[in-house]
Parts: sequence; structure tokens; C-alpha cells
Amino acid sequence: MATRDLLLEIGTEELPPKALKGLSEAFESLLCEALTAEQLSPSDSRRFATPRRLAVLFSGVGERQADKETQRLGPAVAAAYDDDGKPSKAALGFARSCGVDLDELSTQTKGGVEKLSYTRSETGKSLQQLLPKIVHDALQRLPIPKRMRWGSSRSEFVRPVHWAIALFGTETLKMTLLDVESSHLTYGHRFHHNQSIPIHEAGDYEQILEDKGGVIPHFHKRREMIRELVTAEGTKIGATTVIDEQLLDEVTGLVEYPVALTGVFDDHFLDVPAEAIVLTMKSHQKCFCLEDDKGTLLPKFVTVSNLVSKDPSQVVAGNERVIRPRLADARFFFETDKTQTLYSRRERLKDIVFQERLGSLFDKSQRIARISCAISPALQADPSHSERAASLSKCDLLTHMVGEFAELQGLMGYYYALHDSEPNEVAVALQEQYKPRYSGDSLPETATGATLAIADKIDTLVGIFSIGQAPTGSKDPFALRRAAIGVLRILVERSIDLDLLTLLATASAGFDTQDKEKLNQQVFEFMLDRFKAWYGEQGVPNEVFQAVFALKPSRPLDFHHRVLAVEQFVKLPEAAALAAANKRVSNLLSKQQGAIPDLVEDRLQEQGDLDLHKALRNKMGEVAPFVGEGDYQSVLLALASLKDPVDRFFDEVMVMCDDRQIRDNRLALLQQLRDLFLQVADISYLHQSS
Repeated sequence: MATRDLLLEIGTEELPPKALKGLSEAFESLLCEALTAEQLSPSDSRRFATPRRLAVLFSGVGERQADKETQRLGPAVAAAYDDDGKPSKAALGFARSCGVDLDELSTQTKGGVEKLSYTRSETGKSLQQLLPKIVHDALQRLPIPKRMRWGSSRSEFVRPVHWAIALFGTETLKMTLLDVESSHLTYGHRFHHNQSIPIHEAGDYEQILEDKGGVIPHFHKRREMIRELVTAEGTKIGATTVIDEQLLDEVTGLVEYPVALTGVFDDHFLDVPAEAIVLTMKSHQKCFCLEDDKGTLLPKFVTVSNLVSKDPSQVVAGNERVIRPRLADARFFFETDKTQTLYSRRERLKDIVFQERLGSLFDKSQRIARISCAISPALQADPSHSERAASLSKCDLLTHMVGEFAELQGLMGYYYALHDSEPNEVAVALQEQYKPRYSGDSLPETATGATLAIADKIDTLVGIFSIGQAPTGSKDPFALRRAAIGVLRILVERSIDLDLLTLLATASAGFDTQDKEKLNQQVFEFMLDRFKAWYGEQGVPNEVFQAVFALKPSRPLDFHHRVLAVEQFVKLPEAAALAAANKRVSNLLSKQQGAIPDLVEDRLQEQGDLDLHKALRNKMGEVAPFVGEGDYQSVLLALASLKDPVDRFFDEVMVMCDDRQIRDNRLALLQQLRDLFLQVADISYLHQSS
């Protein structure tokens, strides 16, 4: 089948820069998926995205679908005609369903039975026939949160559409896309070449736009070009350009041809916390900040322009004029906020609702303080520092700076607490209280910070569950999943041996809920389920997790040590046989009604009974110290040597014999075997994976 390059481009008003990368990826993926589904599978694709266009170039796209034959089988020939040779209702119905006369049917033997059949030949459709619907459907399925209309058009898209290209090799495919007729014309840079540019060959698209249009159409190429340019600007002055990857994506979505320029601002703005200055430049001006070799912020910035100016100094001066009042605002907010202490704002937290049924932020801070004091000893934190940090934890939400930049909550609390001469441990805790904010984020480093972070997250978890608003499906408005994994990470990665059920009971005491035990159990199950997701991300097999989860240890650190032990155990050569044996034992014991009588040694008659009993008795004494120390790897390593006596027992002994006393005695022996392993995990879950 003959193939050609296929170019599709949608030209628009400036697209949202933060969404550009995602739109481009989705456009390519949806088109590729549809072409493949229509048997026109491209051999390769290359996507392009600038503020004014979304485009994809496909290589090796088929000109048309291959012809195909479809065959249908009907009733058996024996049932298709009566003794007089007249067609039956089944035969006539089959012919009618195929849209043909009976004499147009043929026969085919399948499974030794001769049946009526009909073969239909279908001519493959051309790309021209298929493409309009393919592109239209792809445009409709793009992840656009809010579509818009323009002029008198009834079409909807993320931004008004001005041109469209559908070029197949050198052939322009005519179609209407979002009320625009397709052609072979694209448009260059809005300032440098704002006029039509003909594309005569689909494969020449990128080169022509770069050479004639003053546009770098490939998103990644333009992104790396910006990285090199802004880095070079810093190098020129002996500084380091701090490159935020999200900002880099956004700036790439703002320009079609990047030019990097360096500007300056007044030194006195450096009195403002560096994070606030960086956020001001990033959020409002899309500028990159510069640091010296010690990591100290410099009063300079790098901006990326969308044009090559004849007088770059004017562009720099314009950016400096705009950034100055922004920084002045930040400085004003900072200085104004410092006129009041954090603690003086605490009473005003009573006016801010945390959740309608859970009270104000003041109420929440009191609950956090109570939880913090209760768990401080376990974290070796000073209870007075924990209580003070909890009392101040939400006060910076009332400051001007956090009101302008919500991302600075906690961080500004740290700076204002230092200004108020609060203990350093308290100030740092305010900064650490929201950690970890996202997957892979760092954890609180101080004991008080960890205490505050745990208390805050646990209070939110228990509180929201207490009013029946647990996450459902993908909806999690209070980020409870993130809070749960945050608590678990802190406890595990900082080696804090805290009992989760005790912690939940402490938190639930602060809520007016009748069945607190049920509430605690609900949150406990929810948090352990997040453990499952966390281990899954780390590559721990689900069977390993389930083996520990079956016991539901309530101390996350202890849970983690058990998982690590089972993960090592499955690598042992004895693991598979012991897992299978435990599965068999579990099945036998589960079928018994009532309690199994205690073991009576005098009833151990056969050598298999005696050998297993001796091995179990020895192992009980050997592993007891390891269990007490929580050294679960040593426990399972010691129990691995039970493989041979267990195998001999099942080979030589009939457990379910007719003599009830002997049978019960053997079941008691197996109960001891199972109980030994259950001190660590239920390894019967490993049987399917072994």
C-alpha cells in the first residue's frame, strides 16, 4: 500500500501556555490512535506546538484502507432445505440478513458440518474520506476545561481558529475544521513574518517555518533552546540561572522564537525572603532568577522575549519597569506583616472556617496542639515547642504575603516566627508542617516539625471521615490520600515507632462522634490501603504486601520491617514450598469447626509427627528473641529450615485420619507451624506468586 507524509495544523489565537504541552501530546496521541484504528497506521509521528498552533506530522500514512473480505456462516445445509428441496425459514432469514438472494449464498464446512455462508468484499476507504471525522473527533476529545465560541461561529475550541492545514504529501485535502477551510498555507511569527507561507510538501513543514516564518515550531526543541539561552545569560555575568522546569514549560508556551535578556532590580528588595522574590518573578513576570556561587539570590533576572528587537535595552527596561512595582508590593506586604506578631493573629482564626461541620481554623489549631503534645514523647520532641508550633501553625494564613501567594504558607510563618523571636525549633516546624506536599517531596527534618506535620494530617483525616466525606473514586477534595501517605512516610522513613490506632484514638477524641472505634477503624483501613499503593510504586509485589496486610499491624514502622523481611524471604529456595505448605495448612484449619484442642505429645505416634514437633519446639525458642526485637528477617530465615520436616510430614502422615484424637493432634501441630510464621506474616499469600 502506497504511503505519504501527512501534516495537520490548527492555527489559533494565543493558546494557554500552561496547557500547551498537554494539548499537543493529546492531539498527537488521539490522531495516531484513530489512524491506527482505521488501518492507516503511521510509521512515525512528530508533534509541534507554539502559542499560535497545534500540528502533527505523520510519516508513512497509507493512502487508503486495504480491501477486505468478511465471511458469515449461516445454518447447516441439512437444516436449510426440507425433503422437497425448499428453503427453510432459517435459510431465507440468513440470506435476508446478508442482503442477498438465496442463490447468492455458498457453502463452507466447519467442524465437519456443511453450512451456508456468504462472503462480502469491502473496498477500503481513502484517507480523504476518513480524515475529516478523525480530526474532528480528536479536536473534540482534547482535554480542554472550558471551550469558547467566537464571532458568529457555533464551533467551540480553546481559542479562536484562524487557519488549518491538511496536507498529504503534496496534496491538499479539502475539509472544514472548526468552520475553517483547510489549505496548504501556514503563518509565520506574529511580529517577524505575520503573513501566509505555503507548504508544498508535508515533510518540509518544520524547516520552512524556521527558515521563512521565524518560528521554532517543535516544543521540545524550543524548550531546550530556552534552557541554553537563559543558562548562557547567567554564565555571562558569572552567575547561575535557576531553572524551574514548570516555568520553563510555561515560557516555552509563550514564545515562538525565544530571545533571552538579563535585567536588574534594586538591591533593597533582597530584604524580602528570597522565596517570595522568586515567586513574584516567576508568577507575574515569568522570569528566571539568578544566584551567585554560594546560592544567594542576586538582584538580577533573565526574561525571555518573543522577538528579536533592534534595541534590546528597551525590552529590558520595559521588563524592569514592570517587575519593580511587583517587588515593591512584596516588600510592602512583608514589612506590613511584621508589624503584628503571628500570635496576635490567632484570635482572628475563629472567623475562618476550616470545614462547616468541623469548626474554624482556630478549633483545628487547638486540636492539632492537643495531638502534638500527646505524641511528642514518641518523637522525642519538646511538648512545649510542639504546642506552641501548633498554636501558631495557621496564623500566617492571615498575612498579606500568604494572601497574595498561597504557595508561601508555612514558609512565611517561619520568617515571621523568627522575627517574633520564637524558638528556632518552633519557626522551622511552621515551615515543615505541610511536608511532604507531593510524591517524592522531602520530609520534616526536626522532631517538632514531624510532630506538627503528623498531627495536622491526622486531624484532617479523622475529621473528614467523621462527617462522612471520605474520598470516593477520583474525588478527594481534602487531599486525604496525600495526607495518609504523608503520615506513613514520616513514620517509616524517620523510623518513628508510633501505633497508628493509638494515634487515631487521640485524634478522634477531639470530635463529637459516637462510635469512635468504628471511625478509627475506617481511617486505619484507609491508611493501610495507601500503604499498598506506596509499596506498589516501590516495586514490592502485591503478594508480599498482602502477606503482611493480613495481620494488619498497627505500627507502620513495624509493618514496614515485616514487608522488608517477607520481600527477602521470597528469594530463598525454601520459600515456595513453605508458602504452599502454609496455604495447605490454612485451608485445613479453616474447615474445622470450633477450637482445635491443645497438642498432646503422647499422641505423636509416627516419625513425621515427632520430627515436625521437635523442629517446631526448637524454632519457637530460637526465634522468640528475634520476634521481641522486631528482627523479622532473622525470624523467617530461621523458619526456612522447617522445609524438610514439613515436607516429610505431609509425605508420610495423613492429617485427616479416622481417629479423631490423632487428627486433632496433627491439626494442633499444624496450628503451631502456622502460628510461628504468623508472628511475621501470612506467607500463604505467597503461594500463587511462587
